[in-house]
Amino acid sequence: MTKGEETRQQILFQAACLFNVKGYSGAALSDMMHATGLRKGGIYNHFESKEKLAVEAFDYAVTVIQTRFKQALAGISGARNRLRAFLVFFEDYSRNPPIPGGCPIMNTAIEHDDGHPELRRRSRQAMEQWRQFLVRTVQRGVESGEIPPDTDPEQVATIFIATIEGAVMMSKLYRDTSHVDHALAHLKRYIEESL
Repeated sequence: MTKGEETRQQILFQAACLFNVKGYSGAALSDMMHATGLRKGGIYNHFESKEKLAVEAFDYAVTVIQTRFKQALAGISGARNRLRAFLVFFEDYSRNPPIPGGCPIMNTAIEHDDGHPELRRRSRQAMEQWRQFLVRTVQRGVESGEIPPDTDPEQVATIFIATIEGAVMMSKLYRDTSHVDHALAHLKRYIEESL
């Protein structure tokens, strides 16, 4: 990796952290300059605008999280085991986030529900990847007989995501990870008792 590529990656990491903590609207160029140690020209040498930087920083954050998620699920088979691993991933994520500030997908979705259309599109696309993982996992479990045949995969995906993201929001608001702990404990019971 060249020095320019290293600088670009460092800007992306700092921007992902900054936008996830302060939001796109709340993060000023001066914040970015302070976080990266670069001047305005040094940042805009790599990114033509704050909007382009925000989009690439969001993609960077999602890639970091997806990489960690794939590592957490490597070698795990069976629908119920994969659902359990999904919960373990979020348990670890709440205590050791690779990008500070909560869930970048949720944060971006909330901030840009009526705003920046490209960031809204990308947050929906990233959420859809989580949703489809859950839907496919449950579908495979139903097909293999591991999960009851009357289980609705779409419903399970919504329950998991809404419960986890709601708990992440509460934990962030109260600065208390016990909300994630409670939600994950509930979902673990749900897997054991209902799936």
